[in-house]
Amino acid sequence: MRELSGKHILIVEDNSLNRVVYQMSLGLQGAILDFERHGRDALKRVKRSQKWDLIILDLMLGSGISGFDIYTSIRELPDYADVPIIAISAVDAAPAMAKAKQLGFAGFISKPIDEEQIVKQINNIINGETVWDLGT
Repeated sequence: MRELSGKHILIVEDNSLNRVVYQMSLGLQGAILDFERHGRDALKRVKRSQKWDLIILDLMLGSGISGFDIYTSIRELPDYADVPIIAISAVDAAPAMAKAKQLGFAGFISKPIDEEQIVKQINNIINGETVWDLGT
């Protein structure tokens, strides 16, 4: 059985190569993936769409809004109070991870994305664990 079968995941990522990595790793494990490139579009989609099992936020988006901003706005929506949200970023991981922990993210994964680990990490987060990965 595929580890993420039937899990709905919203991914806010502006890098097309990273979107391919998600599709190849998470999608092949049965996850149903929805992508948004820009933060403002992601917020609109969250407000009008179904509830996801997990939301993945790139912290550095090119539309004048950060993943931290999106996180704060999503948490203001009652339907999304308990949906796990993780930060993924190539920024200096230590301070970004500290801020993610302070805000209440369910985890942080440093880029580049480890294709061998991402499925396990995502599955752990969906199952209520936290993942704080500074990368190597």
